[in-house]
Amino acid sequence: MPSNYYELYFPVLVQVILAAAVAAGLVGGGLLLGKRVRNSQKDTPYESGMQPIGSARERFSVKFFLVAMVFILFDIEAIFLYPWAVVYRELAKVSRWFPFVEMLLFIVLVLAGFFYIWKKGVLDWSHEAMQAFREGDEDRGPKKLPTSLGGYSLTEERPVQLIEK
Repeated sequence: MPSNYYELYFPVLVQVILAAAVAAGLVGGGLLLGKRVRNSQKDTPYESGMQPIGSARERFSVKFFLVAMVFILFDIEAIFLYPWAVVYRELAKVSRWFPFVEMLLFIVLVLAGFFYIWKKGVLDWSHEAMQAFREGDEDRGPKKLPTSLGGYSLTEERPVQLIEK
C-alpha cells in the first residue's frame, strides 16, 4: 500500500512517460525511415481509392444525421442509466420518490427522442422506404438536390467551376 502521494501516482507517471516515448519513437522512426517523395499525386486528398471530384460542400441526406442522433441518444441513455442504478438505494434513503421521478422524466425524454426518429423513418431501412426517401416523398423528407451541373457547383452562392476543361 502506498504511503504517500508520490508512491500513489508513480505508476501513472511511468505510463505517461512510456506513452510519450512510444509516440516519439514511432514519429521519429517514420521521419527517419520514410521516403520523402513530393509530387501532385501524393498531395491529393485520399478519398477511399476514389478520384476526388467536385466540391467538398455537398449536401448530405438528413437520414445520415438522424442515424447519428440515434447513436447519441442511446449512448447517453446508457451513460446515465448505469450510475443512477448504482446509487438508487442511497438516493431513496433521502427521498423515496425523487430518484424514481427523476429517472422517469429522463426515460420519457429519451422515449420522446426515440419516437421522433421512428416517425422520421430512421429505423425503417427497407428498400421501399429508402427509395421513397430518395424520391422525396412528402412523408419521408426533402428531395435530393443536385450538387453539380456541367462542372459547376450549385451549393455555393455563386457558381464555382469544379473541373478544369
